[in-house]
Order: sequence, then structure tokens, then C-alpha cells
Amino acid sequence: MGRKLRNHWIIAVTSLIIVAAGPALAQQDFSKVEITTTKLSDTLYMLEGAGGNIGVSAGADGVYLIDDQYAPLSEKILAALKAISDKPVKYVINTHWHGDHVGGNENFNTLGAAIIAHEAVRARMEKGQHMAFFNMTVPPAPAAALPSITYRDGIVLHLNGEAAKIIHIDPAHTDGDSIIHWPAANVIHTGDAIVKGRYPFIDLGSGGTFDGVIKAAETVMALANAATKIVPGHGPLASKADVAELRNMMVTVRARVLAAKAAGQTLQQWVAAKPLADFDATWGQGFIKPDQFAQIAFEAL
Repeated sequence: MGRKLRNHWIIAVTSLIIVAAGPALAQQDFSKVEITTTKLSDTLYMLEGAGGNIGVSAGADGVYLIDDQYAPLSEKILAALKAISDKPVKYVINTHWHGDHVGGNENFNTLGAAIIAHEAVRARMEKGQHMAFFNMTVPPAPAAALPSITYRDGIVLHLNGEAAKIIHIDPAHTDGDSIIHWPAANVIHTGDAIVKGRYPFIDLGSGGTFDGVIKAAETVMALANAATKIVPGHGPLASKADVAELRNMMVTVRARVLAAKAAGQTLQQWVAAKPLADFDATWGQGFIKPDQFAQIAFEAL
């Protein structure tokens, strides 16, 4: 991929590096990022690099992606795709609007892929967003990065011999979250509505809700069984049991927050008390740190 396909939205993407994976990644040399591929079924794959996990469907009808990470990684993603299929990328489905999931949109659109997402994703990308939690403003995306196909409740792609059910869920990580379910292959891609082994980021300024994350976990659990392969927004491949662990942690945290508020605790008192200390070793090692998640939970509820 040549220079002409570089993403002009680089300011927004670079800013969202901090949001997506913490300050350490803001200094990351993308040339050192390696894209790894995990085969999930005859047609489905998971790509891991920097940013949100990518889902891939590749078959007789071509290739489509679930999310596309950061613009500087598009060449490496294309190289990984060529090892899977020599067919072009026809579609990119965005699970939500954050830059670590949509940063490559412009590049893939330039190569001929149509971008699909919930209508709220296009609206937020089109207008730009201020993210109060990080005290940062993301500028509007260029036209070529915007979804050209949008939906309200969901849509189904019938490609590569199987149906991909794109399902808009209630506001969880954001108000534009979608999960993708391939029933025949028993695979689900959750976007950031579900993450594995770390506290989730609930983007309250983008309409995310604490209760919505719990409901998202319950929705995924209802679609899954013990053999389901679940691609989380971040973290390694997950199972139904992993999603249940996330859901149970969230339910416990919700109860603690509500009890603290009923007792009259302020946000400062709640955070200072280290109320999630028993969870922090397991869940607090991601980019959302324990005090940040305690603050998010308190504000969200």
C-alpha cells in the first residue's frame, strides 16, 4: 500500500491511541507491531495487533473485516490478509466509533471496501467528539472514513457461505455498539462491549452505560455455549465462561457502588477507599487502571 493511501485522519487516530490502550502506546513505534492470526473456522479468523481485535471472514465471495485498528497498520493487516486469501476486502464492519477500531477505514475504503456501522457510529465520527474522561477532542473524520452503509437495529451479511448477524445492542461501551454473530460457525465478535481480563472502558460521553455492559454480557452468554469462540474487543480469544466472569464482576461492582452512594459517600471517598482491591489484580492490569474504573463506575451509576 503506497503513500497515497495513508490516512489523513492521523491526528484523531493518534489521539485515540491514548484512549484505546493507555499512554504507553502513545509512544509506540507501529513498525514494531506484529499482526498475529488465529483461525476460528474454515472461513473465520481473528487478527491481533495494536488496537481492537479484528475479525475476518474469507471465502469464495471475498473478504470482510470486523474493525481495522490504526491507519499506520493497514499495510501489515493487508499482508496478514493475503496469507489468508487473495481476494479483495469488500466490507469493513465497525463495532463502534473509537479510533483503535476505525482508524484504517479511510485506507480500506480507498481500496474499495464499503464501511458498515450503526447509525450512531457515523453520527459521532461525522461530528467529532469531546471525550471528557480523557480531556481530549477528536475532530470529525474525513468523508472516506465514514460508514456508507448504516443500520438502526441490525443487518445480516450472507457471504462466504454463512450468515453474519450484525446486532446493535443497548448502549454499553458506547451508544453505537454492535456484536457480530456467525451461528453456523459458533463464533461471536463483541467489539469493546466485552473485553477479556481487564476492566472495561465505559465511554459515558458517547452514551455508554454500566448496566449496558452487564446486559451485553448476558446477551452474548445467551447466544453462546461452552464451545463458542468469542472475539473480545481487547484481550485473547474468550469463551462463554470468560464473559460470565466479566458479568459477575460488573454485577458485584454495581452493588458496591449503589451501597456506597446510599451511605452518602462522595466520589473522592469512594475512590480513596480502594473499593475494588480484591478485583484489581485480575482486572486492573489493562489500560483502565483501578482508580479510573472506580471513578467510571461511580459516575456511571
